Order: sequence, then C-alpha cells, then structure tokens
Amino acid sequence: MVAAAVEVAAESAQAGTYTSGTARVLTAVVVKAGTRLAVDAEARGFSLGWREAVGAVGVTAPDRPAPTPPAPVFPIRARPEAEPPDRPEHT
Repeated sequence: MVAAAVEVAAESAQAGTYTSGTARVLTAVVVKAGTRLAVDAEARGFSLGWREAVGAVGVTAPDRPAPTPPAPVFPIRARPEAEPPDRPEHT
C-alpha cells in the first residue's frame, strides 16, 4: 500500500501535478489504512490467542476436541512499577 502511494506520488511529480495537497491526501490514506490494518491485526491476534488459551484449559467448541495434554494457562499481572503514575484531574 505504501509502495502504491509512493508510485502515485512519483507519477504525479513526473506529470508536474504533485502539490502539497497531493502529499497530504496520500499521507492521510497511508495513515488511515495503516491504522485500520493495525487494529484488525490486534483484534485477530487477541481472538486467536483467546481461542488458544480457552482450548488449553479444555473448554472447546462443539466441533473441536480438547487439546491433549492441556497446557497450563497463567494469569498475567502487571508489575507494580509498570503501573502508570496517578495523574491530576484537568479542570
């Protein structure tokens, strides 16, 4: 996708029609599509990880058998130093 945006920019420059508006539009397209791809990938990764974790503890969908042997699933807890500091309320 980025390669396509660069190709459009290059063709536009060769044609003499490349402007700051063209740059802004191409940048917006790349950012919007990249954001959507990242969100979709994160959602799919969470979904696949969730299914794997649920399958590991023996809860299965009707069409899939439980994995053998089931792998242990441990909760993930944040370390105290990893918690964000308290922020004052903005008024």
